[in-house]
Amino acid sequence: MVRYTTFALVTLAAIACLFAYTFHPVFAGGFWLFGTLSAIGVYNVTQTKHSILRNYPVIGLVRFFLESTRKEMRQYFIESDTDGTPFSRNKRSIVYQRAKIQLDKRPFGTILDVYQPGFEWLAHSLSPKHPDPSSFRVTIGGPACTQPYEASVFNISAMSFGALSANAIKALNKGAKLGGFAHDTGEGSISIHHREFGGDLIWELGSGYFGCRNPDGSFSAEKFASQAKDPQIKMIEIKLSQGAKPGHGGVLPGAKVTAEIAEARGVQIGEDCVSPASHPAFSDPRGLMKFIVQLRELSNGKPVGFKLCIGDKNEFLAIAKAMIETGVAPDFIVVDGAEGGTGAAPLEFTDHIGMPLRDGLNFVHSTLTGLGLRDTIKIGAAGKITSAFDMARVMALGADWCNAARGFMFAIGCIQSQSCHTDQCPVGVATQDKLRQRALIVPDKAQRVANFHANTLQALAEVIGAAGLMHPSDIRATQLHRRISPTQTKNFAELYPVMKKGELLSGGGDHEMQKNWQLVSADRFTLAD
Repeated sequence: MVRYTTFALVTLAAIACLFAYTFHPVFAGGFWLFGTLSAIGVYNVTQTKHSILRNYPVIGLVRFFLESTRKEMRQYFIESDTDGTPFSRNKRSIVYQRAKIQLDKRPFGTILDVYQPGFEWLAHSLSPKHPDPSSFRVTIGGPACTQPYEASVFNISAMSFGALSANAIKALNKGAKLGGFAHDTGEGSISIHHREFGGDLIWELGSGYFGCRNPDGSFSAEKFASQAKDPQIKMIEIKLSQGAKPGHGGVLPGAKVTAEIAEARGVQIGEDCVSPASHPAFSDPRGLMKFIVQLRELSNGKPVGFKLCIGDKNEFLAIAKAMIETGVAPDFIVVDGAEGGTGAAPLEFTDHIGMPLRDGLNFVHSTLTGLGLRDTIKIGAAGKITSAFDMARVMALGADWCNAARGFMFAIGCIQSQSCHTDQCPVGVATQDKLRQRALIVPDKAQRVANFHANTLQALAEVIGAAGLMHPSDIRATQLHRRISPTQTKNFAELYPVMKKGELLSGGGDHEMQKNWQLVSADRFTLAD
């Protein structure tokens, strides 16, 4: 309630000045000043466009005043990226502009130092094309899948109900419904808020098996099947690890486990909600393959895959060997980068654990190609992907589609206050506080989600069209370039080499990869003795 304190004080001051005016006219000015602020506060509490002003009806005006005074500077604001690129434009501003259908163009050319090592660009063509962004879809589902999914190349990445508010989940899912793209549930399972508007869902299954668990936390095939057959659920994603905190479990304190969260996750109200660091349902690569088969059968043939941030490369090679030896393959793999975000994680994990997206993506793409599996297994990419160039860059490295979390959070009003873990999000995005949530108006923010998706795909169409291409799948690594020094550049094919089809099986290619391939076992994640 502290956020309404200023509003209450100016209202009381207005009343006091009005009373004092009966004794002396000098108080008339105070009444008009405080009365005007109070009236503005009443309006802001009831308006539906600005989340901050709904929660901070008077002092929130200060933010917008300061923002307006530095608007020209913000047009050219640059920020440091942690994903390997030296600098980029303020991507949050780009998201806001595209979500609100505002002008997102810039005058005077690039603000980047094009001779600075790390600068990247896409080679354009003298024969540009005009691709249709509505065609930017990818079919996900291998030979064993009987219900393949035609997914957009740009979808909402995993964010759980519990981490996000009910209104945030509703806005994201309604936006996905409006725009015809998918919404990943995160490991917090499927809540009533995911179901309200019927947007396509990717059910992420974490180590806690929320929504399909027995009382002891083990996997319940019966509970999984009852939910997975819902037509709204399009794919099943086994979460092995996430980029922001790979190898780290999670605990939602019992104090935050509300009735709604308990119902969605299948846990008790008020009890700690624990996600183990590893999956109880399997302990080795062969077990993972069996689990994939089980989930595919229980879901009546829907696409089943897994998400991971690459750590020890040999562990992924062991999984790949299990695919070869069992004849079982996932329908998709989502590669999450270490630069990915989360609501809360230890500093050491966010900064120094896990492989960055581009390195991990290249490794997975190259491995699957070398094993001859790439044609049947689709690859998604997640990790600080916001702009059309971000998408083009990872697609050149092998991604079939992209997932984004922070971009869509910005679209529903996130201002990066970094208070996600405190339950005091000022705009109602990452909080279970009902009063704070009221600031997030679902219909308004849902439309912004759909706008951001549509305008980003339109931007992607313009980017690949400039390169003479008709579909994102046409992008090649040779078309992306990076400056290595002030006088030297290399294309992505040189920087991120890929094995030839079947080369890993035939004994060719990278010597180190071949050596490790011989050492790994499908019976364990670690190297064989």
